[in-house]
Amino acid sequence: MSQNYDCIIIGAGPAGLAAGLYTARDRFKTLILEKFMPGGQINNTDRIENYPGIERIDGPGLIQSMQKQVESFGAEIRTGCEVDRLEKLKDGHIAVTCGKDTFNARAVILTPGSDYRKLGIPGEDQFRGSGVSYCGTCDAPFFRGKHVVAVGGGNTAVEETLHLTKFAEKVTMIHRRDEFRASKVLVEELLEKTKEPNSNLAIKYNTIATAIEGEGKVQSVKLKNVKDNKEEDYPCDGVFVFVGMVPNTGFLKGFVELTDKDFIKCDCAYLRTNVPGVFVAGDCRIGAAMQLATAAGDGVVAAMMLKQYFRDPNWWNESVSDELPPGGR
Repeated sequence: MSQNYDCIIIGAGPAGLAAGLYTARDRFKTLILEKFMPGGQINNTDRIENYPGIERIDGPGLIQSMQKQVESFGAEIRTGCEVDRLEKLKDGHIAVTCGKDTFNARAVILTPGSDYRKLGIPGEDQFRGSGVSYCGTCDAPFFRGKHVVAVGGGNTAVEETLHLTKFAEKVTMIHRRDEFRASKVLVEELLEKTKEPNSNLAIKYNTIATAIEGEGKVQSVKLKNVKDNKEEDYPCDGVFVFVGMVPNTGFLKGFVELTDKDFIKCDCAYLRTNVPGVFVAGDCRIGAAMQLATAAGDGVVAAMMLKQYFRDPNWWNESVSDELPPGGR
């Protein structure tokens, strides 16, 4: 027998919990489904210093507080529930299937998140949080005065590497090719940085990392030149990996429209997907900033827009307006 809800949220990371806080507080019967445990990537973060209003907290501590707040307004959180499929029903509701259980909802907010694409080399998982990072914006201040290695060659890699130079004493960027695939303006800024007097940025082309080593923390990275196969042990205090994101959207193929990299397509103002009644929030969507605060903000926007959809389902087909719709006021 199916169970009925006003709103089902798929994923209990910051975006999903923020959305659930707003829908539950608005007295909508809310179910949050999470395949593992609440928090997602944030659970792997020891120090959060860039979440507005909180000077410092660890990831699990923040999620515990968010979860308690969400449940205090009546939202139901089910863990160990991996969603198999979604189906749009004839009555306009959405059926969400998890194993033998089926839940129906008037609207769904997709917040399955994403994960950092990994290098897949020895030491990467071992030193995550102890010198290995995937977010320069988040962790650069912790490497003030240190020597770090940045890996990647796209727009995000270039932007994050430039950010690292504001904190680290020395930044070495490695790229497996002999030219960058990032936009021309970013590459020009990067190269200009290397030409500055006493620049703290160096670039190693045609180079890959093959292992990360250390005792208790990162102390060096093994580098290999892909053209001559020469290897070296390169001393450093940290390794930042900027090789892309992998959205957790495999279960959505054939249901909502995805990009060629499997991010969920939506209008970025109202966070509507191509399926009426299905919103998206957080790192799994196109245009996401991949930050804790923006993920939570997305969840709030999706929950506010959900109210407008409940008031007027025909609003779904309207184009994005310069003014916030009534449900968002």
